[in-house]
This record gives sequence, C-alpha cells and structure tokens, in this order.
Amino acid sequence: MSTVDLSRDGEIATLTLNNPDKLNAIDLAMWVELARLAGQLSADSGVRCIVVRGDGDAAFAAGGDLEEFVTGRATLEQALHYHGQVAEALNAIAECPHPTVALIQGACIGGGLEIAGACDLRICGESARFGAPINRLGFSMYPGEMEGLLKLAGAAVMKEILLEGRILNATEAYGKGLVTRVVPDPQVIDETYATARRICAGAPLVAGWHKQWIRRLQSGVPLSDAEKAASFAFLETEDYREGLAAFLEKRKPTFKAR
Repeated sequence: MSTVDLSRDGEIATLTLNNPDKLNAIDLAMWVELARLAGQLSADSGVRCIVVRGDGDAAFAAGGDLEEFVTGRATLEQALHYHGQVAEALNAIAECPHPTVALIQGACIGGGLEIAGACDLRICGESARFGAPINRLGFSMYPGEMEGLLKLAGAAVMKEILLEGRILNATEAYGKGLVTRVVPDPQVIDETYATARRICAGAPLVAGWHKQWIRRLQSGVPLSDAEKAASFAFLETEDYREGLAAFLEKRKPTFKAR
C-alpha cells in the first residue's frame, strides 16, 4: 500500500514517500496526503525543520505512478484535477515556513525531482540519478509543476532535461544547480540530519523570514519602504535579544520562536 509517512524526532519532522514496490512512485492519494501533511507541519510551531525522503535507499521517488494514468488521468477533466493536486502538494512544500531538506538516495525522477526541487536544500548520495524522461512517454510536464524547477535550475537546464530526456548523475546534477550537496552514499542520511540539526540550532523566526524575503526578492519587484521597515521585525523579538545575549556571554542560545 502506498503512503506518505510522518515521523518526528524532537524539532525535526520526516515525511517519507512510501511505495517501495514501485520505487516510491507517487500516486494521486500520495500527492493529496503530501499536501495535507505539509500543511499540518507548516502550522506546527514545534517543528523547525522537515526532511523529505523516500522509503529505502533505491529511490527518492521514480516519478508518478504511470499505471494510474490510464484510468485516472485519461481525460482533460481528470488531468486538471490530478495535476491540480500535484501542484497543491508542491506549493505546500515550497511555501512551508519551516526549512525543508530533501534526502535523496537512488532515483529522483519526474515527480520525485519536482518534490526535491520544492525543498529548500537537496542532499544526495553519489549514486543518485535525476531527470524527467517524459518525452519518451508522449506527455509534457504540467507548467504548474515546471515552475519550481525552472526557478531552481534555469531555462537552459530545464530544456536539457525535458528535450533530451537524459538521466543525470549526481555530479552533473550538482554542477547544474539541481542539488545542494553530494556526499558518499553511506553518509547521505547522517549528513542530511546533521544539516537539519544545524538549521534547528538557529532562530526559527529568522529561518522563516529568510525564506520569505528570498521568495519576495525573486519577484524582481523593488521592495517598498514599508517592506524594508518590516525586514527589521526581529528587533522586537525575544529571540533577537537572546541571540545577542548568548553571543556576549559566550554561551549557546536558547530560541523560543517569539
């Protein structure tokens, strides 16, 4: 049975794409559940970082569940509904106020690449593989799903991926900006959770603000005077005072997200 599993270890939440018999291929129910869980975690102030991964080490996710397309995405109405659900899940991850890290082992293809691309950071093992060879299947990537990857890697890389349908190795994916870090396969889990712990050590309000301002600056529209003033909202927070005090007192800060 395909599922998206949620587990917690303190401030770190993990969402696991679980469909191992199909290399964690994502069906419609999984897209719906991914959107629900990402929304649930977004509203949870006790979460400071979310790790997204696939079950096992063979695949992050090998794309959508193509068997489902025959009956579940056969008409325009079905296709709009299906890909609306996909876009909702991707947006829920991309717009999550908490930092998100993709832990990538094995195949990261199609919908899997889209999910990883929606995360803030992507850490993969040396044997990971990336691509979207849907040109061989006779259908195009939905624009609402392409948008995130286009922002991440740019038009030239997207054209290479979609027009050639070639699968990239980890070194190529890193060179093209698709992944943040490549580590030896045995280290990818430890490195990903070490990254999550480093994120959790920072002020959570600051992490959210950094994500917010990066998204805003990507719009290309100059900041208004009101927005520039709003960027100093941290001055009124307890965490700002705690961070300065801890630095001056040479101790580890204790942030409370307020």
